[in-house]
Order: sequence, then structure tokens, then C-alpha cells
Amino acid sequence: MKVKICGINDAASFDTVIEAGADWVGFVFFPPSPRYITPEAAAALSARAPGGPPRVGLFVNPTAEQIAATLDVIRLDVLQLYGADTGAMRARFGLPVWRAVGVDSPADLPTDSHGADRLLIEAKPPPDATRPGGNAVSFDWTLLRGWKSPVPWVLAGGLTPANVAAAIRETGAEAVDVSSGVEKSKGVKDPALIRAFIANARAA
Repeated sequence: MKVKICGINDAASFDTVIEAGADWVGFVFFPPSPRYITPEAAAALSARAPGGPPRVGLFVNPTAEQIAATLDVIRLDVLQLYGADTGAMRARFGLPVWRAVGVDSPADLPTDSHGADRLLIEAKPPPDATRPGGNAVSFDWTLLRGWKSPVPWVLAGGLTPANVAAAIRETGAEAVDVSSGVEKSKGVKDPALIRAFIANARAA
């Protein structure tokens, strides 16, 4: 079971993610998010543990120039994209690309990767949401019964230490992603919740 902790923006949570053995560390480069971090701040955090798990950069409707400017400041291993041409960005930067897909019905489940290396499956954002993910909303996991993903995939959206094991059992997910579900207040991670989430996911 692989685990990504997303929205890391302070030293304590970064250090906890490394110590607890997460498989990916996620940085959010989308200013409207309460988890937003500048490329410079993310680079400073990343330098606390050279090597370690792959760094994932989350971008929303980015231009190639915005991604390139970020990569000039911080080394990223994966691009997680909302609303961008995944195939084109993969070709441009030569990095693995995750394509985020919001679902609330079987018709939303992707049958094509659109050039992505991995799909991130989460709930569609609420109508009043200001961001496409990180809204602490889960979806009906039974929708995934019988679905065959064209590429490896990650389950996200509304996961917490309390429900991640059930989510894995219901969906057969091989990887999970959490952000708001391990926070003590909006945008502020709780090290104890990070450790519990990773432990509970692996125990499932």
C-alpha cells in the first residue's frame, strides 16, 4: 500500500512524513489553496531530507511556463495536474504525470489515461468549491466496483485515519492520498494524524 501526504507546508509535517515512511510528499502550487506553498519554501523544506520519497507538485490549470518556473526552483519527481494537457506536459518536462479525475457517477470513471502515468480518483468538488481538490469530500466508493483503470491509480478525497482502511477494502485501491484529513485546522497538518493515517493504510 502506497501513501501520499499532500499539502505539506511546514517543517514539522515534512519531517513527520519522512520519518513515518510516506511514499510521496505533495506540495500544492495553487495560491487559492490553504495549503499553498511557494516553490522557494517547498525547496527549503525538501532540502531537509535530500533523497527520500518522490516529491509531487500539484498544479491547477497551469501553463508550461508556470511549471518550468517552479522546476527552476525545486526538483520535482511527479507533476499532479488539474485541467492541463497531461500528455503534452509529460512530453515537455519528461516527468511522470498524474491526472486528477473527479467522480460522482459511474460515467465519470476514466477509461483512458490521456497520457498520464497514474490517475488520482477523488470526489467532484462541491458547486461552491474554490479549488478542484482538497475539499475533504469523499464519494461513493462502491462506484469503483468492477472498474478497470487503464494505468495505476490513487484513491483520494475525504480520507482520514478513521476511514482509510475501510476505503482500501471497499475499492481495492493500491495507493491513497490525503491532505485535509490529517489536519488539526485548515491548512495545518497534525503529525499524530499523519502517522496514524500511514499506519492504518498499511495495516489495511
